[in-house]
Amino acid sequence: MKQGRGRTSFHPISSILSSLLLFLSLSGSAHAYKNYTVGDSLGWFDNTENSNVNYQKWADTKKFTLGDFLIFNTDTNHSVVQTYNFTTYKECDYDDAQDKDTTQWSASDPSNTQTHPVTVAIPLMKEGTTYFFSGDYDGDQCRSGQHFQINVTYGEGLPKSLKAPEDAPSPANAVAGDDDSAPDTIVPSNFNHPKTEETDDDDKASDKQNSTSFSVSLSAQLHLVLLGTLLFFF
Repeated sequence: MKQGRGRTSFHPISSILSSLLLFLSLSGSAHAYKNYTVGDSLGWFDNTENSNVNYQKWADTKKFTLGDFLIFNTDTNHSVVQTYNFTTYKECDYDDAQDKDTTQWSASDPSNTQTHPVTVAIPLMKEGTTYFFSGDYDGDQCRSGQHFQINVTYGEGLPKSLKAPEDAPSPANAVAGDDDSAPDTIVPSNFNHPKTEETDDDDKASDKQNSTSFSVSLSAQLHLVLLGTLLFFF
């Protein structure tokens, strides 16, 4: 018995729906501020405590933008230092750091025999290269793998909740300079609540306006895609 070749039906409507689904999936990829847990489940420790840590490898797989947060899960036996100074980073030592380029977000307490869990949330507030390391035990933890560098891009820019008002306190004491000097990274007092801080009425109104503008723009683009697809087939 002779078998005939199957015929593939082509439906313009199916093509239109596929085009719209593709467009919506691409549109949904717009940037949103993110929290990155440093080292994921490995936490923030040196190789002597966890031989599997490779923070640079972890960082190289991420894209960091202004307004994102780095979450360090560690303990009181490790510190968290952020610097924009490559020399400070390379030497694993912030004692000679210049004013306003280095911030110690969390200090270790080697004298305490009992360690306690610590979670440190750090907002990314400046574009460009920034470095992180543990600066205690004369740099031994840093040299034992507890360090990494990242590049921060502009993205959507800083959200309003992270733009410091005039009376905003500094997030931590600067590790260099006079007592009256403040680090460049100045954020509101609720900085350690990434992605969950409540917005005021102005923020809500601004978000609503931005959402409306985005919806109008998306609707216009969808119409163009639909029209272009219809013209192609008819």
